[in-house]
Amino acid sequence: MIADGRIALDGEVLTTPATLLETLRGVTVDGKPVRATETTRLFRFYKPQGTITAARDPKERATIYDRLPPGLPRVMPVGRLDFTTEGLLLLTNDGELKRKLELPRTAVVRRYRARAFGNVTQADLDRLAEGITIDGVHYGSIIANLERRTGRNGWIELSLTEGKNREVRRVLAHLGLQVSRLIRTAYGPFTLVGLEPGQVDEVHRAELEAFRKTL
Repeated sequence: MIADGRIALDGEVLTTPATLLETLRGVTVDGKPVRATETTRLFRFYKPQGTITAARDPKERATIYDRLPPGLPRVMPVGRLDFTTEGLLLLTNDGELKRKLELPRTAVVRRYRARAFGNVTQADLDRLAEGITIDGVHYGSIIANLERRTGRNGWIELSLTEGKNREVRRVLAHLGLQVSRLIRTAYGPFTLVGLEPGQVDEVHRAELEAFRKTL
């Protein structure tokens, strides 16, 4: 853009990218002032069941934006939860933070609780820690614990870092389990605590900055 002569500082067109700025004051693009960078914000949202993680749906199903309360800035979801999955969905106005949180190499731990029907042992679940390949797709280490069981129904807690599409459902189905309810309870240090379905709140600035330093 500088080479094309589109950037100016205090009315003078810049000719070199080696220009140090302390502020954006006086910088224009195509004659228009550059807006100051928006402060990064992060929100916790309890995504209800029966909503898709998208701005719109060709099938006209409800989206998360139909359930978000008014007054929020423009936000993007960090990752996705499928239509029938509920639980914690992080929202941010910062595309760079969104991408960083989604990258597998960042290894942010996602935690889930799944209600599943079928027979499984803790030994079966322990083997998931070694990773597993299903239909040619490899899923990395998953730490899974059988929380409690009533007959053939049980609750299973799972922790993983990849978050591939429908990962929890596919892995448990491979073990012969039918998932009837799936809840994401945490994403990194952020949890569902204090939220009901459809509710949203903002992560405190200090908490967000402390977390970003760990990435």
